[in-house]
Amino acid sequence: MDLDTAKQELEEFIPHVRNIADTSVMKMAGRDLTRFKEFKKQGIAVKFGRFSQKENNQLRKNIEEFLEMTGIDSAEKVLFTSRYPEEKKNINRLKAEYLFCEKLSEGIPRPWRLIYYRARKIFDPNNYKGRYTKEEKEKLKKYHALHGNDWKKISEMMSRSNLSVAMKYSEIKSATNYGPWSKEEIQKLKRAVEEVIRKRMEMGNGNSDREILIDREKLYQKLPWSEIETKVGTRYWRQCKQKWVTILTNKLNKGQHLCRGTKGLQAKINLIKRLHELNVEDPNEVNWEELSDIIGDVPKAYVQAKFYKLKASYVPLWRRKTFSEIIDYLYEKKLPELEEKL
Repeated sequence: MDLDTAKQELEEFIPHVRNIADTSVMKMAGRDLTRFKEFKKQGIAVKFGRFSQKENNQLRKNIEEFLEMTGIDSAEKVLFTSRYPEEKKNINRLKAEYLFCEKLSEGIPRPWRLIYYRARKIFDPNNYKGRYTKEEKEKLKKYHALHGNDWKKISEMMSRSNLSVAMKYSEIKSATNYGPWSKEEIQKLKRAVEEVIRKRMEMGNGNSDREILIDREKLYQKLPWSEIETKVGTRYWRQCKQKWVTILTNKLNKGQHLCRGTKGLQAKINLIKRLHELNVEDPNEVNWEELSDIIGDVPKAYVQAKFYKLKASYVPLWRRKTFSEIIDYLYEKKLPELEEKL
């Protein structure tokens, strides 16, 4: 299949495919297109975002069955073959013979690449080593001074995953402040967000005027938070993201307090009712953007944060419950209390 045909056929399932590198598009055409068409026949849409519990279970089942078929004794050997140089040749032969790519993605309506990354995260023993010790943090700083952002190399030296060392370094590289934001920090954050958005828009249309009109979604979706973190200097990326959503929400609603008093109670009630009406089993099936009118003119991240606060505040042992169990508990147990209070 030529590149143009691949893009045209994949676009039905992945609308942003024309923004993906050509080499990746051709790989997707080979690994994903037939699967996507089969899922379409079954009425199943291609998914992105966070994996559901059902998908994680299917992924574990696929790996277990592959190990049973091949006789390979661990998922780590299949997914991190380079860690086993003496067995590498035989493992790669078995992966080719028993169609590892097809087996890994069986029953999961997502691009193969995302399934592979998820499997590596689940089955990497280096992901589950607990908190970093003081000695490990010092080593991480030293290795970064020597090797920069070569997280693959640093992860091997520390026996931690790539993601783990990158995120931990993000937290410890400067004197991160965990208290209230100062006026100076807020100004730095605003300037940093403006700079990255302006740069992105100017690259897109060549416009260098001071005033640039942009879609509101570009104010909070897919911003480069690690770059913004560097510009702010005293906060790590997650703090910057949370603070920016709060600033943006206040701006869009002209400083009104949306979740206090009677308005706050009504917003909680409406959110619980709407989520219960949706009757879905996974948060990834929820269009959070459409629920924003429950609270006001807010980004979807604000609605998601309010739901997180609801379940963390009111649902006992919520981490052990499924999404639908959490919603049922809120609807049956908490909703009557909130309505009575209102």
